[in-house]
Amino acid sequence: MPATRSVKTLHIYLTRQVIASLVMTVVVFTFVLLLGNILKEILSLLVSRQATLGIAFQAIGLLIPFVWVYTLPMGMLTATLLVFGRFSADQELTAARAGGVSLISLVTPILLLSLVLCGVSAVVNLELAPRCRVAYKTLLWKFGVSFASASLLPEGRFKSYEGCIIYAGKNHQDHLQDVMIYQLENKTNLASTLRAPRGELHVDSANREVIIDLFDGKGVYFSGERPPIMISFSQSHLTNKLDSLTREMEKTRITDLTFTQLQDEIRDLESRMSSPAIAPKLSAEQIKAQRRELEKQKGDLTAPLRIQLHRQVAFSFACFGFTLIGIPLGIRVHRRETNISFAIALILVLFYYGFTLASQALATRPEWSPHLIVWMPNFIFQAVGAVLLWRANRGL
Repeated sequence: MPATRSVKTLHIYLTRQVIASLVMTVVVFTFVLLLGNILKEILSLLVSRQATLGIAFQAIGLLIPFVWVYTLPMGMLTATLLVFGRFSADQELTAARAGGVSLISLVTPILLLSLVLCGVSAVVNLELAPRCRVAYKTLLWKFGVSFASASLLPEGRFKSYEGCIIYAGKNHQDHLQDVMIYQLENKTNLASTLRAPRGELHVDSANREVIIDLFDGKGVYFSGERPPIMISFSQSHLTNKLDSLTREMEKTRITDLTFTQLQDEIRDLESRMSSPAIAPKLSAEQIKAQRRELEKQKGDLTAPLRIQLHRQVAFSFACFGFTLIGIPLGIRVHRRETNISFAIALILVLFYYGFTLASQALATRPEWSPHLIVWMPNFIFQAVGAVLLWRANRGL
């Protein structure tokens, strides 16, 4: 009975320490990540007297859930490193083991806490953060801050309008990279696709037209009477009315879509790219080739959306992976110094989110399944954390 009471006391002690450290680190990380937006956007509104102090606080409040996507996992990782580093350095872990209490028994409440935070992160990542981000942009738009790109094609976002869908991976001062253009027939059937590593965007103000030039690209033309025709070109020219693109500027960016909205957009894009009519004179092999090419083009079109959808879900499990690896690392470091724990946390966070950057860089290569890359750090952290925790439990 006394042993059980002592275990409960240790559980309460460690849980309180982790929660206290978690709150502290989340507050610090949230402030640091908010600082850039505050100085760049909100402070300028206050200085120019376009908004009151109340509006500024409202804007900051709307930004906080968006920042929590990153600060909750970072805070949990740093909290476990700090608490278990001190716990080990003060020989409290040694004393607990001498009393017959295993490490696994000690950390069970902390692991359960991380699972609760996974649920909180899911709510934030899938619904709350995207909606608050959109509300934040709408609020500042109302007070004169435009979030539209200087050009009409914000990078990393599909622009869907009558007869055409355009995607630009990068857009630096109207110089485009990784450009994909899908031309539709009867607003739904895919007629052709154009892909180019680079392009340029020009605006003809006099004729109210947007001109996109593609260089060194490839194209695929679909027809019901013959197999897909593949071409290469040194330059291609696309013209569209400015009004149709301007209306699309108000659409929400991919990173600001909720989980449900991402699913709806994927279904909408796939339905708009329905199979073209296939002539009966085509052979079975030609029909299969045309359908394979069409599926590949669909994958190219929806890859950025799938990456963001999987990213939202994968990030929701980050707290568990960070906790699992943070506990044994904190014990191994065996330090009380806060700066050591922050340094380790920073390295692990950079490693974790590096996979996200890699998946986004491969958005135009759907054959590599970039949407699955965002899950890799979760599996790595959980596997390595489980092994380290097992070894620490055995005193290795």
